[in-house]
Amino acid sequence: MRKRAVLIGCNYPGTKAELKGCINDVRRMHRCLLDRYGFPEENIVVLIDTEGSADAQPTGKNIRAALSDLAASSQPGDVLFVHYSGHGTRLPAENDKDDDTGFDECIVPTDMNLITDDDFREVVNKVAEGSRITIVSDSCHSGGLIDESKEQIGESTGRNRRKQQQQQHKQKCSGLKSFLCTEVQQELEHVTSKSLPLSTFIEILKQKTGKHDIDAGKLRPTLFDIFGNEATPKITKFMNAVRSKFGGGGGGGITDGGILISGCQSDETSADTSPEGDSTRAYGVLSNAIQVIIAETEGRVSNRKLVVRARKMLKRQGFTQHPGLYCTDQNLNARFIC
Repeated sequence: MRKRAVLIGCNYPGTKAELKGCINDVRRMHRCLLDRYGFPEENIVVLIDTEGSADAQPTGKNIRAALSDLAASSQPGDVLFVHYSGHGTRLPAENDKDDDTGFDECIVPTDMNLITDDDFREVVNKVAEGSRITIVSDSCHSGGLIDESKEQIGESTGRNRRKQQQQQHKQKCSGLKSFLCTEVQQELEHVTSKSLPLSTFIEILKQKTGKHDIDAGKLRPTLFDIFGNEATPKITKFMNAVRSKFGGGGGGGITDGGILISGCQSDETSADTSPEGDSTRAYGVLSNAIQVIIAETEGRVSNRKLVVRARKMLKRQGFTQHPGLYCTDQNLNARFIC
């Protein structure tokens, strides 16, 4: 059995979307994989947006390459792990009837070259039979980030989604560390949302590319023009379908070894917090909860119990986000990571 991992942390330094705790999250998980789960140092790829090699930056191209290599080179029995901490966003699906949540959930690399739920589905599909891949996404709108994966704990898909949205609309956020669940980045008691609204995303994209004619209605063609073949395959497929005048479609009924632990639901935001305003101790609240639970259980906790305990912990702390679990029935009660 080989143990291999990809850890991704995006703080977006110097931008309007800057976060504080994402690189700290990666460093804590890196140490945890070495000390608690016995991952070899050489089998862990770390992508963080600090000074350093361009190959180690968490750009869309580098993240996609690292994930593709992780899956494509897997062998039966391998334990694969991915941890992402950074901004998330979502785009309305081209056809919400073909999407479990009605949106394309995305993570946001430092160069704004989005990676979508379909990309994660392609990664999972490449994993060798007999191995499994666990993905933790401590980001906004992360519920359903593996497209077509079975929702075991959560309210992002199906009938539960509408019921949960109605409940959240009536709820008032409370507690010192709570934050309003909106699409706008905000800070309250040193808490920042990991949501990247499309308006902010477009503003940063304009700054990075020098293009000032970008608008939400033409976002997919713009990303395709900017990144070309390095753009998310979802956008490439969409553009090819448009040009060929053919519609796209989704698959279904997929059985796999993919496990997603999301920081929140598809319509929620995740929090990045700095205890007592100290950015050196900042963390994502899901990432921190996972570390606390691992320490309390010495790593012997199932996927289901980890998410249930994380939900209870965040509720006690005053956070309004609801972590989720997406996997097959077989992996529901399997031990977290390995």
